[in-house]
Amino acid sequence: ELRSVACRAFNTFHAEVYAEFSDRITPTAIIPMHTPEEAIAELEHSVGELGMKFAMLAGYATRPIPAATGAPPEVAKHATWLDFFGIDSEYDYDPVWEKCIELKIAPTFHSVGVNWGSRRSISNFMYNHIGHFAAAAEPLCKALFFGGVTRRYPQFRCTFLEGGVGWACTLLNDLHGHWQKHNLETIEHCNPAALDLPAMKNLFELYGSAELATRLDDGDRSALLWGYDVPVEYRDEWSACEIERAEDIRDLFVPNFYFGCEGDDRSIGWAFDRVASIFGTELNAVYGSDISHFDLPDMRDAAQEAWEMVEDGVLTEEQFYRFVFANPVKIKTELNPDFFKDTVVESAVDTLMKA
Repeated sequence: ELRSVACRAFNTFHAEVYAEFSDRITPTAIIPMHTPEEAIAELEHSVGELGMKFAMLAGYATRPIPAATGAPPEVAKHATWLDFFGIDSEYDYDPVWEKCIELKIAPTFHSVGVNWGSRRSISNFMYNHIGHFAAAAEPLCKALFFGGVTRRYPQFRCTFLEGGVGWACTLLNDLHGHWQKHNLETIEHCNPAALDLPAMKNLFELYGSAELATRLDDGDRSALLWGYDVPVEYRDEWSACEIERAEDIRDLFVPNFYFGCEGDDRSIGWAFDRVASIFGTELNAVYGSDISHFDLPDMRDAAQEAWEMVEDGVLTEEQFYRFVFANPVKIKTELNPDFFKDTVVESAVDTLMKA
C-alpha cells in the first residue's frame, strides 16, 4: 500500500529539486508496475502534473503463488513468481505501453537480479552481484519481444540500464537460431503426432526390451512423446510477434531496444560489430555512467574512462560518438522531438537530427 505513495513522493521531490537545473539535468520519474492502473496513474501525474519527461519502470513484479497463501508467513514470503509483463502476466499491460507512447515516454528499466534465481549466495556478494542487472533485463526483453509488444506498438522504445549489451548480442543471435530450428514449419520435422505409433511399438517389441514396448501405452505417451497432442494454435510460439521470416526478428528487436553500458564495459564493442552480428547490424548501446557507486567514486573520471575504449581500439571515434551522444539522443527524440529543447545541448541535438 506504500508503493504508489512512495513513488509519488519521490517523483514530487525529484521534480522540485532539479527544476532549477532543467537546462542540464533531467530527473527521472519512478513508476510502479504491480498493476497497469498504478503505472498509468503515476505516469499521468509525473508527466501531466509534474512536467517530467523521463521515466523508469519496474522491470518485473514479484507475485505470490496462490497455492502457498495458507502457508506460514515465513514460508509464504518465499513462494513467489516473477511477472515480466509481456507474456504469462497476471494483467494486460498493453495500456501501459500505450500510455508511454501517448505521453512521449521512452521508458527505462533498471531492476535488480539478486536474491532470486541462482544469485542467492549467503557468503559472497560478488557471486550475487556479477551479471545481476543483465539477468533481470534479459527475461523482460524476451517477454516484450515474444509477447508481441514491439509488433503491436512499433513506435515503442525502451532502455535496459546497467546490464551492458553483451547479453543482448547473445539474445538476438539466439532468437534467430531458435526461430530457424523451431518455427511453425520446421517443428513439423520433429512432430510426435507424425509418428506411426503401432509401427514404433512393433519395432520396440522386435528389437528393444519389453519395458520399452510398454512405454507407448496411453498413460506414458506424454512422458515419451511430449507434445504429440498439442493443438496447432499452441505450436507457434512466435505467433504474438508474427514472425514470418528471420528479418522480422531484427526489425522487432533492433529499433526498439536500447542497452545502457558502463564506460569500462568492453562488451560495448560487440554492439558495433557488424561482422559478428547475425544480421550485420549494430545494437543501440548507450552510455550510462555509474557515478557515485563503488566502481566510479570520482565523477570526473567518467568521460575519461569511456574514452579509453577508443584508445584501446575497442571503438572507433565514430562509434564512440554514437555510443555517448547519437544513440542517447535517438532514444529520447524518436518519441519526443522536443526532449532537449531549452537545454545546453539543444543546438548539438538539432544538428544531429537534421543530419
